[in-house]
Amino acid sequence: MSTRIEHDLLGDRAVPADAYWGVHTLRAVENFPITGQTIASYGDLIIALAQIKKAAAQANRDLGLLDARRAQAIVDACDELVDGKLHEQFVVDVIQGGAGTSTNMNANEVIANRALELMGHARGEYDKLHPNEHVNMSQSTNDVYPTALRLATYWGVLRLQRTMFVLREAFAAKAEEFKNVLKMGRTQLQDAVPMTLGQEFQTYAVMLGEDEQRLSEARALMLEINLGATAIGTGITAHPDYARLVCLHLSELTGLKLMTAPNLIEATQDCGAFVQLSGVLKRVAVKLSKTCNDLRLLSSGPRAGIGDINLPARQAGSSIMPGKVNPVIPEVVNQVAFEVIGNDMTITMAAEGGQLQLNAFEPVIAYSMFRSVRHLANACSTLTEHCVKGITANEAKLRADVLNSIGLVTALNPIIGYAAATAVAAEAHATGGSVYDIVLERGLMQRAQLDEALQPEALTQPRWLS
Repeated sequence: MSTRIEHDLLGDRAVPADAYWGVHTLRAVENFPITGQTIASYGDLIIALAQIKKAAAQANRDLGLLDARRAQAIVDACDELVDGKLHEQFVVDVIQGGAGTSTNMNANEVIANRALELMGHARGEYDKLHPNEHVNMSQSTNDVYPTALRLATYWGVLRLQRTMFVLREAFAAKAEEFKNVLKMGRTQLQDAVPMTLGQEFQTYAVMLGEDEQRLSEARALMLEINLGATAIGTGITAHPDYARLVCLHLSELTGLKLMTAPNLIEATQDCGAFVQLSGVLKRVAVKLSKTCNDLRLLSSGPRAGIGDINLPARQAGSSIMPGKVNPVIPEVVNQVAFEVIGNDMTITMAAEGGQLQLNAFEPVIAYSMFRSVRHLANACSTLTEHCVKGITANEAKLRADVLNSIGLVTALNPIIGYAAATAVAAEAHATGGSVYDIVLERGLMQRAQLDEALQPEALTQPRWLS
């Protein structure tokens, strides 16, 4: 294999001649064989890094710190990364020591070597354009990496919200379809009072809508960046106007209303925004999992369970029991939720583990956050397409359950009183008789009055009958 020799503070190393990455990346690959998942897996992060490096080059050019030719070469190389090129050159493991330095250097080296090519030079001719001196000018990993995480997270959450919206619309459509399907509501897994299946499905849509709003609030926290802070927030090695200019350029490149944190020393060490967003992701996961628990319970059976609804059959459910079909889609969403809840604990502990002026554990925050966002988005899409859209109701069974339920007597409380209603319920439970028949036999109500009291609209919304 053809190689080139590159040098760092530890000495010389041979780097593959066709690689755009360099010696710093090589050492990181050797040092961190942790997850087997490289930065190349996260295109949003690479694009964010490229936009940051481009904005920095433009700001340094404007300030007269970087000559126009080098600046343009860096800008053009960054544009290629934004277009999806050379992502395979980001070979460092996502989880790494060094607070993200290896990720930043991987970006610096790829951009520098591609910029060198665009200038007519060979890769590795760093005397013409250097990864640190030019691509990383006025920057530190400690402001580049957190800013890139915030941008990548912002975009990922935006995609998650789109999948949640589609899922919410699917639940709302089912709510409309089932709006006249009467059924028994349940509390503590016991019969409660009647409702419609549409009301039940509408709650799932409402819960998703609430979580979309909470995500929007938490996502907005990602727009405050510490770019310009350099090493610890003092801005050492950066021009006094750099932070303002680089934020303006980056806002223009991303189309986002970014703002420089008012205190860059605080912003460089604080991971509170990631903790808050992760908490909201956990909230989404918990409520989504609860919804899937409901779907599994409501579809349990088909003959010895609750059996209110039918989930679409997706695959054979057993290697030994012929004809068995399992609720595999809700089950996989449950498992994603468990993962997200665990990721939240990882993010919490990583944020807590920061010391003094920097948190060294942002790589695991990034890894956990990106997985939570991506897997939740995939789970929402899977639940929408492979489950919710195909749900059907067992209408005859649902209505029979209502008419046979002891819980029906609750609707008669305002008319016959709690004591009489309790006696009716006790007799129905003991004899297996229906509430309807027992009320008539005891002469507690006339048939017309009873029929009026047990109309679906009287059973599923506020209405006073006396």
